[in-house]
Amino acid sequence: MNILILGSGGREHAIAWKLNQSPKLSKLFIAPGNAGTAKIGKNIPIGVNDFESVKKSVLSESIDMLIVGPEDPLVNGIHDFFLNDPELKNIAVIGPQKAAATLEGSKEFAKEFLFRHNIPTAAYQSFTSDNLIEGYAFLETLKPPYVLKADGLAAGKGVLILNDLQEAKDELKTMLIDAKFGSASATVVIEEFLAGIELSVFVLTDGQGYKVLPTA
Repeated sequence: MNILILGSGGREHAIAWKLNQSPKLSKLFIAPGNAGTAKIGKNIPIGVNDFESVKKSVLSESIDMLIVGPEDPLVNGIHDFFLNDPELKNIAVIGPQKAAATLEGSKEFAKEFLFRHNIPTAAYQSFTSDNLIEGYAFLETLKPPYVLKADGLAAGKGVLILNDLQEAKDELKTMLIDAKFGSASATVVIEEFLAGIELSVFVLTDGQGYKVLPTA
């Protein structure tokens, strides 16, 4: 089996390292990859959101499976891109379709989903530059620390936890008015702070069955 991994970080390096141990692997490619992946497979110098270049590499290298590491191309619909292309639709893609990836791509969408399905989550409200003053008022109803989250993807940098009310108001303005996190903070989710241990649970699913991986 020929496999292409999309991404350039430590996560993709770990996936490549493990896949390289499989007797089912014929050729391994990583796009764009990094210095570590270059020692395991062949790096291809293309961007993770350059879907047309990904397609060309998939076809030229006879790829059987695409594994998508980063959230960005998933949120931008790379899985859907494959499903809607006659030349790519039968290639296995590991990673959710755009609709499901929106759970990661939009904090507001995720919170709405949690409330809609009665999944326990912190109280919240969402704000844009149009209702900044209402955002200030909502902050005043909360106890510190104050949690501000950029709605969109911000490379893991879009969450602020602040103890001072005025600082929280100032940061809210910076996020919404001054675009501190670019388009990612065009909407900001203000959440109730929850104390405790943070735990990530990873699950693989094909839409019917599922496998729970170790927690982190």
